[in-house]
Amino acid sequence: MEESTESMMNEQQFKYFAFISYNSNDTEWGKRVQRKLEHYRMPATMCNERGWKRKPIRPVFFAPTDIQPGGLSEELQERLKASRNLIVICSPNSAASEWVGKEIEFFHGLGRTQNIHFFIVDGTPHSGNPDTECFNPVVDKLELPEILGANIHEKVYAWPWLNKERAYVQLVSKLLGVEFDAIWKRHKRLLIRRIIAWVLGALLMIGTLVAVWVYNQPFDATVNLNEASVPNEQLPPLHDAIITLTLDNETKADTLVSMNDKGLFANIPHRFLEKQVKMSFTAPDFMPVDTTLTLTRDVALNIYRNPAVYGDVHFSLWNPETETFIPNTKVEVEGHPAVSDANGKVVLFIPLEAQRKTYKVKAPFPLYNDMLSMPCGENDVVEKM
Repeated sequence: MEESTESMMNEQQFKYFAFISYNSNDTEWGKRVQRKLEHYRMPATMCNERGWKRKPIRPVFFAPTDIQPGGLSEELQERLKASRNLIVICSPNSAASEWVGKEIEFFHGLGRTQNIHFFIVDGTPHSGNPDTECFNPVVDKLELPEILGANIHEKVYAWPWLNKERAYVQLVSKLLGVEFDAIWKRHKRLLIRRIIAWVLGALLMIGTLVAVWVYNQPFDATVNLNEASVPNEQLPPLHDAIITLTLDNETKADTLVSMNDKGLFANIPHRFLEKQVKMSFTAPDFMPVDTTLTLTRDVALNIYRNPAVYGDVHFSLWNPETETFIPNTKVEVEGHPAVSDANGKVVLFIPLEAQRKTYKVKAPFPLYNDMLSMPCGENDVVEKM
């Protein structure tokens, strides 16, 4: 507890936890380091032991957010004095920067040499080549202790992003004076959880987008005709059938040439699937259909023959010699008995299952035309021979 109390008292002497020294060409790196440090959350147990806040590395001074960059003005010197640590963004840019060198030199003059930390973003330490050297010459001039610094390009792992994360944690451990492994293992676990969560979220998002895409894809609906009336092979088959589908204000139609043919309505907007729509059907010899149904990819539509077309028999018995109609006479139409009325008219209905395209007519006397073709009407006559 004595150590943590002393640490808190020392921190309270400074306005800033750290001052970031950088070259303007490395501005983005400076901002990134500031953001990483100020938002880094330490383990709760370690914070309790040392009396830290969960985000102990704040505030971090970064010149563009507070003052205009320039020489070591009095204001800039005051910022350095008010900073407990100095973080140098190291690269060939900062190695050639006069102002970075002056900031290091000034901070060293404050007697805080041990609080100078290097974060290498480019170049090679102690290469001796101005094109690749990442340490400012002031480091050698002041004979600062040999410091390798946290290097984002150190190839510890196969993934560059993980090496960058390791460098951030190295810098954090140096700033807080804790063992690197004490927080790196936890940091890796958090990274793994974050990656897993990100991957799962991405997969969920992709799945959702695919589902939405599939859901909104147009679909084709086929219509299968089902003759719900009593089948009769003696009658003409279905032909010239027209099926009409009404969707809001749009109408689609398809023509079928046989009962085995299927109606096809292509590219229907997905919003109509499983919705109530209007459908109609017309065909010779069949009853018209005008109905509302639930639209699916496969629609079964019941149709019925019109029993009146081949079932309603109407004709008159005619005697050409007397040129008169023959009343009250018993006849048979394909075996079905009937009687002409007082005006010689014969009216008969034949059930659907017994219907034909033509009917043989029998009477008590010979007939000129004893075959009655359907459909027939009141103007049809059957003549006595």
